[in-house]
Amino acid sequence: MKQYSQHQSQLSVEVNIDEKILNIHQKISFHNQSNDTLSTIVLNDWNNAYSNVNSPLAKRFSDEFYRGFHLAKEEERGSTQNITIIDENKLFLSWHRSTNTPDVISVKLREKLAPNEKTTLLLTYIVKVPSDRFTKFGYTDLDGMNLKNWFLTPARYKNHKFITYNNENLDDIVNAISDFDIELKIPINYALTTDLNSSISTQTNTFSIYQLSGKNRMDFSLILEPTSTFENFPYEEVNVITNLKDTKLSSVQKAIIIDCIVKYTTDLIGKYPFEKIVISETDYERNPFYGLNQLPSFISPFSDTFVYEIKFLKTYLNAFLKNSLALDQRKQAWIHDAIQVYAMMKYININHPNSKMMGSASTFKLLKSFNLTNLDFNEQYSYFYMLMARKNLDQPLSMPKNELIKFNEQIASKYRAGLSLRFLDNYLENQVVTNSIRELYSSKQGLEVENNDFETILKKNSTKDIDWFFKTIINSRKAIDYKFASVSKTNDSISFSLKNKTGVIVPVPVYGVKNGEIVLKKWLEPKNNDSLYTIERNNADKIVLNYKNEVPEYNLRNNWKSLKGFFPNNRPVKFVFMKDLEDPYYNQVLYVPTLDYNLYDGFIPGIRFHNKTILDKPFTFDLTPAYSIGANTFSGSGSLVVNQNYRESNLFNVRYAISGSYFHFAPDATYLKLNPNVQIRFRENDFRDNRKELIYIRQVIVNREESKIIPSDFLENYSVFNARYYNTKTEVTNHFSFMSEIQISNKFSKAITEISYRKLFENNHQINLRLFAGSFIHNQTNTDFFSFALDKPTDYLFDYNYYGRSEETGFFSQQLIIADGGFKSKLKTPYANQWMTTLNGGYNIWNWIELYGDVGYLKNKYHNDRFLFDSGIRLNLVTDYFEVYLPVYSSNGWEIGQNKYNEKIRFVITLSPKIVMNLFNRKWF
Repeated sequence: MKQYSQHQSQLSVEVNIDEKILNIHQKISFHNQSNDTLSTIVLNDWNNAYSNVNSPLAKRFSDEFYRGFHLAKEEERGSTQNITIIDENKLFLSWHRSTNTPDVISVKLREKLAPNEKTTLLLTYIVKVPSDRFTKFGYTDLDGMNLKNWFLTPARYKNHKFITYNNENLDDIVNAISDFDIELKIPINYALTTDLNSSISTQTNTFSIYQLSGKNRMDFSLILEPTSTFENFPYEEVNVITNLKDTKLSSVQKAIIIDCIVKYTTDLIGKYPFEKIVISETDYERNPFYGLNQLPSFISPFSDTFVYEIKFLKTYLNAFLKNSLALDQRKQAWIHDAIQVYAMMKYININHPNSKMMGSASTFKLLKSFNLTNLDFNEQYSYFYMLMARKNLDQPLSMPKNELIKFNEQIASKYRAGLSLRFLDNYLENQVVTNSIRELYSSKQGLEVENNDFETILKKNSTKDIDWFFKTIINSRKAIDYKFASVSKTNDSISFSLKNKTGVIVPVPVYGVKNGEIVLKKWLEPKNNDSLYTIERNNADKIVLNYKNEVPEYNLRNNWKSLKGFFPNNRPVKFVFMKDLEDPYYNQVLYVPTLDYNLYDGFIPGIRFHNKTILDKPFTFDLTPAYSIGANTFSGSGSLVVNQNYRESNLFNVRYAISGSYFHFAPDATYLKLNPNVQIRFRENDFRDNRKELIYIRQVIVNREESKIIPSDFLENYSVFNARYYNTKTEVTNHFSFMSEIQISNKFSKAITEISYRKLFENNHQINLRLFAGSFIHNQTNTDFFSFALDKPTDYLFDYNYYGRSEETGFFSQQLIIADGGFKSKLKTPYANQWMTTLNGGYNIWNWIELYGDVGYLKNKYHNDRFLFDSGIRLNLVTDYFEVYLPVYSSNGWEIGQNKYNEKIRFVITLSPKIVMNLFNRKWF
């Protein structure tokens, strides 16, 4: 076992607020407590992660579609500079960084360091503090500093190597345990907040010098402000220093809440080993309680005291565990998360047992019918987990933190960890889990937590076999889903068998319920799929598996059987306005008014009926009957979808669907489109990889009425077989997509390839390129209706959201959809009935202002191939959602000086809420 305090670190730090730098002299006394002889010492230098846009930190920002770091000014980024390291003999030591780990440095020793020997490193360096707008740590707009991971410190040595993790904004640095003595020089008019022991040793008219110290520390808080925002709450257990925001509560009210939480945590887990703990608003904002933080300020379903209580509870538990339990916060994060969320759920059960997920919203008459408002507060945790499980995006709890997608890292995996610990607690009973948490905490004070320590303690304290818990619940992403296979009943007993839909065998409780009251409960331990059980009935009129949602199950809709009547699962239909959470006891039909628009139908009010609750389902329907006010006719659309997820392969999802729509394509003519289709999605084993692969196969059947207002040289109804392959990878700095498709009809067939590339350079300029190549395999049509279009596709498959699809002049004719040739100017040869190849390019010159240019060749039957081009200015306000194109020069000449220039301007606009939501969802999933 390794002793907690391996090393000593003495720092002399001078803070330069104006320059945003720290001048540091440091002495590290390194004690080799391993059994290995060391020739190098590794130091964590996580501040240097901010030094350039190619670091792992910058890559993570890009993966999650955050542009702020890439677009930042050089002075806003941080770094560690001018590093000099000498040994105790005043001899220089060589050191280096690797390109893969710029936030770690390796120091080569002149003499090897044997086990239990010590050596001294003397360092001088300058820390350039980054802006806090990237991670909320760094210098602030109010001339303060919230410092995190800012100094060089030994990395933890474990299993014959140093643990060298990159800073990926996960707050999971694994430092070796050290004693700290710090001399800190700051401007006189600044307040210092820290959880180290502190005192002022010197004070002049211009500066203050503080002496700080702390023993057995992995990290500590250091916050500088012109005026302190923190309050001090001293208790017997610990001195709490906090600036957690709530302007509506008095200090006395806060003190009562904090005292309750501090005592609860001490009783549940153990005594905090340090004198002070800092609970900051920054820490909460980095890890908020999702749900509370999403509500607008004018909606207050929770009392001010409850909101503050939950915020403080979560942030306090996080700081408590992180500071005092020496976990590997990257690979053992599930233990931290499980204890934190488990403690939060127990706290709510004790102190707020009747609280609801949406607070007082459950008392509003208009909202009483919503399942969302009737759920108990603690039930939300399982729904957040199921949200990802139903999307087939849940990940193993034991997976390293940096390999989790953002939603799992911040929400779903944390919640599932807590749910899993509660599941084990309910199954084992007798406070086994709570006692095991206390034992882990007390036995590991002064020691690092090894990988299997918690598992060993739980198994020692349990009288039951719990190998399944770690094998299935912790170390896999296998879904749990039980249902009743058969049920028979007498007046006194119930006999039933279970069907295990996923093959995952874990204990599950069965409940008997009468008029909503629990009349029996029994834990079942299935061994196979056809086990038969008989239990007392106790007058139950319904039996339910997992009634209290103790097991983190994939699907709750198949968990009950009625013991009344002839129809054991006769769920009534429940109509719900707008949106709701899934209710396992009803067949929910959601309805919402809709309003659409196109030039020919005019405004199109309708009512959308669907069963798409917040959780994905294996079968969904979506029907929108509507009325076209402009045409005085009925219209609408609808779809039926069957979803099938594949959890153990690169084949991610298969979606079988049929959709249809009925609208006008001209003032006097409608079209009916039917679209049976299959979509096959693939995904990399690494869910953080933004690559998406897709095969899409469909048959598009179109029936069109004849229009006397807008003549067409093609009046037949038609059907087109279409097969497409997509391969895309998108992040902030790079985007690449490849699409290939074939279309086959009785009149024509064609093959198409499209490649798109977007690159954001280090100088914050961006280039966009798109290559389109299409050729007819055969073409027996005598019309351009199916031809390749240079600037405005005819959209014979009715895929695009044209607001005036048949318009040749006027505002609606200027709508631009980047497809086929992708040109922006309207040229004299707008179609190609043989082949077309074009290249579209763009380069931004300032912020969202870009230059664009298009070149291409096209070939029509009986004509020579033609070379065409155009160019202009693109106002790229929101890429793919709102853009304006101003033509300048093209094959038509200088367009900017020609008549009716306003009619040459093109625009891209997206009004669909569903499409716009994708802009926000992509960073989470």
